[in-house]
Amino acid sequence: MFRRISDGVKHLLIINVIMFGATFLINPDLMYSIFGLYFPENNIFQPWQIISHMFMHGDLMHLIFNMAALYMFGTAVEQVYGTNKFLFLYFSCGLGAAIISLIFSYYSFYSILDVLVSSDISKSEILDLLNQGKYNSGWLSVINELDLGTFLSAFNTTMVGASGAIMGILVAFGYLFPESKLMLLFLPFPVKAKYFIPGIILLDLFSAVTGTSIFSPSNTAYIAHLGGAFTGFLIMYYWKKNQFNSSRWN
Repeated sequence: MFRRISDGVKHLLIINVIMFGATFLINPDLMYSIFGLYFPENNIFQPWQIISHMFMHGDLMHLIFNMAALYMFGTAVEQVYGTNKFLFLYFSCGLGAAIISLIFSYYSFYSILDVLVSSDISKSEILDLLNQGKYNSGWLSVINELDLGTFLSAFNTTMVGASGAIMGILVAFGYLFPESKLMLLFLPFPVKAKYFIPGIILLDLFSAVTGTSIFSPSNTAYIAHLGGAFTGFLIMYYWKKNQFNSSRWN
């Protein structure tokens, strides 16, 4: 059953589609370097990327899946809470996803950087090389190839997409409509939201821990998904506990 699209969801859809079109009409590399989220030690990082990365997508399928989920789940959540409260939830979950993802990147990066620095390699020299898109092969005398790959990935990987924010909206939908039945592409029968949504989160957790992708591309930001879901859970728990959801902000 199709719902009438709500105002907040409509505006988010429009902005995402415009940004996607502009990315490929102008210059993808340039647009991703300006609006994608980079590691803060990377010279390309800018503060606004913490927000702007939510409106960037890697390809058409990435955009379609995220926007379909935003429409299906976001519209229902916004109709309950109103536009202002829905947007607060959406952006809070997107920020939570970005912050938690950056925390994990910092841990991965600095745990290896500390090993290099403890071997009398200058931190400033390391960062200068990384910002030139290079590395010193001599580092492999201190760390192994797997650690080097993790180190370079944490520094250079760009995060884009609305998935973290949408995972938070998905959690909110599960809180509000636990008995709603959802259809999965890979299952021939409907699954209740109270089982479907925890299942999706557990799959993301499994992929984040093992590095094994099941139903999504290998470059999916699983930690960001978990961060968005966790932020959504905290907000919904707070609202429910304080009965904050009894009043609309519109």
